[in-house]
Amino acid sequence: MDTVDAARPAAELTFRAATEADVPALVALIESAYRGDSSRAGWTTEADLLDGQRTDPEGVAAVVRDGSSRMLVVERGGELVACCQLEHRGEHAYFGMFAVRPALQGGGLGKAIIAEAERLVRAEWGAREMHMTVISAREELIAWYERRGYARTGRTTPFPYGDERFGIPRRAGLEFELLVKPLG
Repeated sequence: MDTVDAARPAAELTFRAATEADVPALVALIESAYRGDSSRAGWTTEADLLDGQRTDPEGVAAVVRDGSSRMLVVERGGELVACCQLEHRGEHAYFGMFAVRPALQGGGLGKAIIAEAERLVRAEWGAREMHMTVISAREELIAWYERRGYARTGRTTPFPYGDERFGIPRRAGLEFELLVKPLG
């Protein structure tokens, strides 16, 4: 049961860089938002496309340790409610591992978090664009990003079939599409 009130405003969010101590809670959050039955409480689930894991402690810890990345922890009332990965890649930043607690999805948190991520990469890294990759079959999710100014590029990369670190595909033909947003 979520103790964080879904109706509380996003203005009460706090943001900080993750530490190694946060890794287990971050892995649990990311898994809960994308895989298995718990993910079906939110709208970002990939449970119909993929089985297995979304990430693992090693993958999250690598982001936490990487000097060109930041795993952003989002808390409300001292409780972890969301996270995202930001990676400095020269003139652009990469946005990934975005997860909001399933029971809190659809209440405006995602919009506030992505806005803060964009502000942060502009201010701290001078990034001119934000890039992300999304499974192209996730039309509803892509539409959400498009409403936030991200554009489909048509540039795709294949899903890493056979690498269970990224999940076990439930169908053929999965691919990632690059979405890009200029950061004014």
